[in-house]
Amino acid sequence: MTPLSGPRHFHEELAQLKSTLLEMSALAEELLRVAVEALRERALGKAEAVILADRELDALEVEVDEACIHLLALQQPMARDLRLITMAMKISNDLERVGDHAVNIAQAVKHLVEQAPIGHFVEIEEMARLASGMLSDALDHFVRGDAAGAREVCARDDRVDALHESMFRILITHMMEDPRKIGSAMSLVLVSRNLERIADLATNIAEDVVFLVEGRTIKHTGGARDQGGD
Repeated sequence: MTPLSGPRHFHEELAQLKSTLLEMSALAEELLRVAVEALRERALGKAEAVILADRELDALEVEVDEACIHLLALQQPMARDLRLITMAMKISNDLERVGDHAVNIAQAVKHLVEQAPIGHFVEIEEMARLASGMLSDALDHFVRGDAAGAREVCARDDRVDALHESMFRILITHMMEDPRKIGSAMSLVLVSRNLERIADLATNIAEDVVFLVEGRTIKHTGGARDQGGD
């Protein structure tokens, strides 16, 4: 993003910022999708592709941060514009971390393809579906400025947490029953943990959407139950 100069270009710079952030969000979603496909298909090539593509996501985060710093330093934004810029920095960081977790899943796949399969776990599939949906919806609500929809995304996080706990117990049982499965089971524990963290990051983004739209913080306050309004 090439910064523009002068107050009259402020809204053009904001539009560029949003465009770069949306490009970043699309890439983060794609990395997650391919990482999950690599897991499902035990596809080493797709896992490697995720690891390589994460560099582009890192570069976009730097681009967003530089644009935000420029706007804050030179344009002195107020009210909702100020919230948008500060939330853009936070969201870009969360998206970069989504990419990191997708890479972690891809790296786990690389270990799994070297080991004997220990079974198909519907919990992993459901966690992947929920986390991906939460991320996609949180970003859509950011674009549309939909605080109510963002709260609904937050409410889904409990289900992902419960699935992660269930998956952990199942895999511990597998390891206790057959030590030969420890390697594969530990890799799947890491996959489950990273999916759970992606859902947490989607929740962070959804909470940021509520702050952007309403100017109220719902972190650590049961945000899905806080219906907003004054």
